[in-house]
Amino acid sequence: MSVPVKLRLLAHGVGLPLPAYQSDEAAGVDVMAAVEELEPMRLEPGERALVPTGIAIALPPGFEAQIRPRSGLAVKHGVTVLNTPGTIDADYRGEIKVILINLGAEPFEINRGLRIAQMVIAPVARAEISVVDDLGATVRGSGGFGSTGTH
Repeated sequence: MSVPVKLRLLAHGVGLPLPAYQSDEAAGVDVMAAVEELEPMRLEPGERALVPTGIAIALPPGFEAQIRPRSGLAVKHGVTVLNTPGTIDADYRGEIKVILINLGAEPFEINRGLRIAQMVIAPVARAEISVVDDLGATVRGSGGFGSTGTH
């Protein structure tokens, strides 16, 4: 299934590769850091930053873009997306920015063109909320965290 996504390249994104799938079966396209060539961002351990991508998109109604971490950055450097998955709504037209956090032990440098996250396009179901007095019984009931297993 393919979904038409319009992409606007912003001035500071010119020259960067467009978001692209890295394999035939990849679920998400990689997005890049649109920081200045001579001014990389440096994330100290425990620090977070809002990283520009230099792109804006228009999605069709009924879809969202999810911004997710790249597993390689997470496992190799401890760098991940803080609010994962970040949601880009179909009616948002501003620049996509990614909140990265360095959970690693070493400083991490974000250079221009670094693949910082992946973007997955997904359908959205909208809830029809109704207030009721009873939710109905289930085996689980109101059991919360850890209630479905002993380990």
